[in-house]
Amino acid sequence: MTVLAVIPARGGSKGVPAKNLAQVGGVPLVVRAVRACRASRKVTDVVVSTDDPAIADAARAAGAEIVLRPAAIAGDTATSEAAVLHAMDAFEAMRAVTVDVVLLVQCTSPFITAEDMDGVAGAITDEGADTALTVAPTHGFIWREGGATSAEVDGYGVNHDKSNRPRRQDRPQEYLETGAAYAMRADGFREVGHRFFGRTKLVETDAARVLEIDDPHDLARSRALAPLLDPAVLPGLQDVDAVVLDFDGTQTDDKVYVDSEGREMVAVHRGDGLGVAALRKSGLELLVLSTEQNPVVAARARKLKVPVLHGIDRKDLALKQWCDEHGVTPERVLYVGNDVNDLPCFGLVGWPVAVASAHDAVRAAARAVTTTPGGEGAIREIAGWLLGPGLHVPAPHLPPTHAHN
Repeated sequence: MTVLAVIPARGGSKGVPAKNLAQVGGVPLVVRAVRACRASRKVTDVVVSTDDPAIADAARAAGAEIVLRPAAIAGDTATSEAAVLHAMDAFEAMRAVTVDVVLLVQCTSPFITAEDMDGVAGAITDEGADTALTVAPTHGFIWREGGATSAEVDGYGVNHDKSNRPRRQDRPQEYLETGAAYAMRADGFREVGHRFFGRTKLVETDAARVLEIDDPHDLARSRALAPLLDPAVLPGLQDVDAVVLDFDGTQTDDKVYVDSEGREMVAVHRGDGLGVAALRKSGLELLVLSTEQNPVVAARARKLKVPVLHGIDRKDLALKQWCDEHGVTPERVLYVGNDVNDLPCFGLVGWPVAVASAHDAVRAAARAVTTTPGGEGAIREIAGWLLGPGLHVPAPHLPPTHAHN
């Protein structure tokens, strides 16, 4: 049985520019959705429907297939159903298969889970439903303005009589449509062109995870919630082909000591040197990338036997060029930073990591955060994530072939 998840992700967005590439928990929204779909036990294939090359690149690197959406169904008035129907037809033509169940997955719901996918897909495959959607239980009293006979607006209850407000336990349970995931029997969906037909199954999800990003305030809330709702996932050697290190504030405590002749000195941590040496021996590509043009940076890089690029104004452009020259896919780069000038690089790589002492905005954008501050062994801690706490160095790491295409 072919269970196809379709993620509509067009490039245009007025409420939040480039919304589908906005990062939550250090991961672009479209990538979060792709990963949730790929983690599902029920979903067999994942397609992202988009008209934007940058979204296509990010989704492809995360493991999705891409269907380019025509302009006619990529505007502000285009429906999600139109995008799903087009993607389903394109997928069947590409693969010469018939889709049995199709899912509509919204990447603007950042905390969607693989269990949500399994729930809606399983309602079709295992329980005989025609359509299914994720819902969250709610006990809220819904109000609406209007219906007044006078000039004043009269507020009235939609799901209750305002003159009779029963206790919560005396009211029928109601559910809020989360907007995150829908599943449809593919032949029925193609026939009616709408996501609801026949028998509809409600799949209950955790109300705490329900959030749709429509404006910048929603995005800010999702970033604040990500450390609480996202599972703690740290990278392993299998996830990374290269480690790129900022210098000031990451390998140092961000302090500079200046003598009477203007010469600068910084303090570094011996444990970081041990960690870098182990990473180098593992076969990972390494780079020190710094904005500062400073002999101290070059001297430390020489000591570590790691290449260095410093005096760089646009670190993200330098990093992209370095990845191209070394055949490294940015999605498989771990970048360690501490301040706002590292954020463009965070947007480029698959593993943006902040040290514990990083700026709040950097910590919010990171996919992982060390427990150790910069200059106090944070790099040693990251090496422990990749190689194990004992820094056992495995056989030289050979990246997958696809990482160098």
